[in-house]
Amino acid sequence: MILSELTQEMNLVDYSRPSAKHRKIATSFRDTSLKDILMLACSLLKELLAKPLNLQDQQQQSLAMHLLKLVLNCLNFDFIGNSADESADDLCTVQIPANWRTIFLEPETLDLFFDLYHSLPPMLSQLALSCLVQFASTRRSLFSNPERAKYLGNLIKGVKRILENPQGLSDPSNYHEFCRFLARLKTNYQLGELVMVKEYPEVIRLIANFTITSLQHWEFAPNSVHYLLTLWQRMVASVPFVKSTEPHLLDTYAPEITKAYITSRLESVPVVVRDGLEDPLDDTATVFQQLEQLCTVSRCEYEKTCTLLVQLFDQNARNYQKLLHSSSRNPLELTVQEGRLAWLVYFVGTVVGGRLTYTSTDEHDAMDGELSCRVFQLISLLDAQLPRSSNEKVELAILWFLDQFRKTYVGDQLQRTSKVYARMSEVLGITDDSHVLETFVAKIVTNLKYWGRCEPVISRTLQFLNDLSVGYILLKKLVKIDAVKFMLQTHTSKHFPFLGVNDNYSLSDLRCRTTFYTALTRLLMVDLGEDEDEFENFMLPLTVSFETLTQIFNNSFKQEEAKRMLIGLARDLRGIAFALNTKTSYTMLFDWIYPSYLTVLQRAIELWYREPACTTPILKLMAELMQNRSQRLNFDVSSPNGILLFREASKMICTYGNQILSLGTLSKDQVYPLKLKGISICYSALKSALCGNYVSFGVFKLYGDNHFDNVLQAFVKMLLSVSHSDLLQYRKLSQSYYPLLECLTQDHMSFITSLEPNVLIYILTSVSEGLTALDTIVSSSCCASLDYIVTYLFKHIAKEGKKPLRCKEISQEGQRLLHFMQQNPEVLPQMMSILMNTIIFEDCRNQWSVSRPLLGLILLNEKYFSELRASLITSQPDSKQEVLNQCFRNLMEGVEQNLLVKNRDRFTQNMSVFRRDMADALRNEGAAEPSSLDMMS
Repeated sequence: MILSELTQEMNLVDYSRPSAKHRKIATSFRDTSLKDILMLACSLLKELLAKPLNLQDQQQQSLAMHLLKLVLNCLNFDFIGNSADESADDLCTVQIPANWRTIFLEPETLDLFFDLYHSLPPMLSQLALSCLVQFASTRRSLFSNPERAKYLGNLIKGVKRILENPQGLSDPSNYHEFCRFLARLKTNYQLGELVMVKEYPEVIRLIANFTITSLQHWEFAPNSVHYLLTLWQRMVASVPFVKSTEPHLLDTYAPEITKAYITSRLESVPVVVRDGLEDPLDDTATVFQQLEQLCTVSRCEYEKTCTLLVQLFDQNARNYQKLLHSSSRNPLELTVQEGRLAWLVYFVGTVVGGRLTYTSTDEHDAMDGELSCRVFQLISLLDAQLPRSSNEKVELAILWFLDQFRKTYVGDQLQRTSKVYARMSEVLGITDDSHVLETFVAKIVTNLKYWGRCEPVISRTLQFLNDLSVGYILLKKLVKIDAVKFMLQTHTSKHFPFLGVNDNYSLSDLRCRTTFYTALTRLLMVDLGEDEDEFENFMLPLTVSFETLTQIFNNSFKQEEAKRMLIGLARDLRGIAFALNTKTSYTMLFDWIYPSYLTVLQRAIELWYREPACTTPILKLMAELMQNRSQRLNFDVSSPNGILLFREASKMICTYGNQILSLGTLSKDQVYPLKLKGISICYSALKSALCGNYVSFGVFKLYGDNHFDNVLQAFVKMLLSVSHSDLLQYRKLSQSYYPLLECLTQDHMSFITSLEPNVLIYILTSVSEGLTALDTIVSSSCCASLDYIVTYLFKHIAKEGKKPLRCKEISQEGQRLLHFMQQNPEVLPQMMSILMNTIIFEDCRNQWSVSRPLLGLILLNEKYFSELRASLITSQPDSKQEVLNQCFRNLMEGVEQNLLVKNRDRFTQNMSVFRRDMADALRNEGAAEPSSLDMMS
């Protein structure tokens, strides 16, 4: 239908016009037409329902479908210009306008859609349910308290009716929409309001039975379970805050939901293994999401949950032990039992992770200890079987449990008297968190030793180690553990096979080495101080590898072996460099790596520039070395290290830039991995060097050193090889290029002014396009770059002719820029148009940044600014023109001519008022639709 398409089109953002203009059109449509369209659609649906429905009549079905879609489009309308993120479905509230109240207060409105659901076939009834989802999401403030209670009561009656006649829910689409409907009820209404509804006791029983049935049929519409768990999670989380005396009954039904989820997942394992179905455990993202929801539900009547898990864990652990000791192992039965144990370990981790300080008791902590004992015993049992027998899913579940236990019971704020250790002390001899840390580290070492070829286990293990290494108090405890001392002394492939470089490992698997060395270096730093010998001992395995690599390079060598070794070393060193945040420790690393080993890295860039798997880790290492984090690169005044480091970075960037440009034209699918990704890393490294404040760049020219000039020329060459569209299309590239340009315009305008006109045009065009970017990092950097350029030009014009003998060279540089602007008079006015458009018509998210260059542009182009102002004002009715004129006068109030720096803050304040007043003036009834302020066309 035309009305349905019109409503949908009005709701879509039109990027061809300013967002403020689109919003005004959509608001006008909402205020003048949308309510009438909704009422018309509801009226026609009532007429359709009043007649005998012939489900075989295609014309009647088509009419019903279009009318329901029209209602849904009306309810989905973006009423306030703040479209909800579709991924956050459970957080959506429909901002129904106040003048629609009468429609929503009529009980017949809700009854109509419940009747349509029961009367129509599944293809159409799902649309009726989708409409009800939106009705359930209506903003609370639309109603008074009594009205809201009545409206909620009607919704609950409809839910009861559906659950008492559940035939339609056998359709997956209906089932999914109904689950969404239930979740929205709790999102929009408080538990205290729900329990006051007369039908609540019966409805909560029906919902509980429906949920249990849904969980038991785990293979049916698995994506809908999220909404049911959301409902119960929010219900249980609200219990402590309910003030009503009416019973909520969650202490009765929440344990049943928990039991149904646990038992259904255990029962799914033999079916999955026997029939070769897709294992739910393989979808870890969904598993983690559901477990995080379950953890809240499971802590309600926790004694019941704990008793159930203890019983199931003991039973399955006994069965597993019998199978292990059986002379004739059945592999199928073993797989089933391991699958069940994996689920049980996940469940234990979930309930332990669900502990809340303000609701937990000593009894609950003791129960956590009872459950945790069983998992720690299982860890010992499984590790004893290595390497003969192993199961990846169980290992991943164990790592989940260990991480949940760490978050809950191990940390700087831990209550040392926690009852969780009472039972663990009796069974395992674990008396406090220090003993737990020893168990953690022993498990980490075991995994690194035996699971080297399993990337998921290694990756998760190293992430766990990394999380443990954050926090000074934990670090102090960790470094006292023998297993940690062992790792610090013997981090070689002999003990940890994942550090090896053989062909069995893919190059992507080597990424986890960075995480390993970051954590290891944090541990080293605890007691390192200024002990260079200890640092050298720690670096010994890497020293041996580099020396081996140097010999390989000097002889005829096997490229693949050398490449793998180099990639691993680059990732190792990046992890080490990331963790060294003090000047002393960083200096040790620099003295170790310079000059010999940096030469090896330079050689690798020359050889393998075509292979991003090799160049990317090396370039990222260099970018990390250039980061002056925590002022670690502020070397002693007598040290040349800052300059030496920059020279090495310059060589590498120039080498890579020259080599990568020799590749010629690349296909669209190759241009980013083979070229643009490396360029973006080079730009990040250069930006870090320019902004790091540890190199005096004037020294290079003074002593005839061309490394600084070379790297700037490499920057230009690489930039000209990239299209403007690619600069903004690839986020990492734009977020490295524009901040780099900001640094160059801030401190190196002499370089900018020396560029050829075609290069300047390219840079200014990129700035012009970046001003309207949605990414605020990009748009803010563009504003800053433009501000520095405009300020430089403004100061030059102000100084011209005043002091001819002083700043002669600066005058020549400024004159070049002034001459360029005179040759290209449209450049700055065009940018002024863009910024004025942003201020007046767009949702300006970085107003302060936009105001800084705008003042300079206005002062440099007063005539053009007057034309822009006149263009906008004359496009409005006579009654509005004086108001707009006053807005522009207020914008420049108190701003003195020829005083740019002094007036900036005053102009920024004026602009805030200007935006508000202009928005009010253009929004008022009778104002004409202004076109964008672009006079350049």
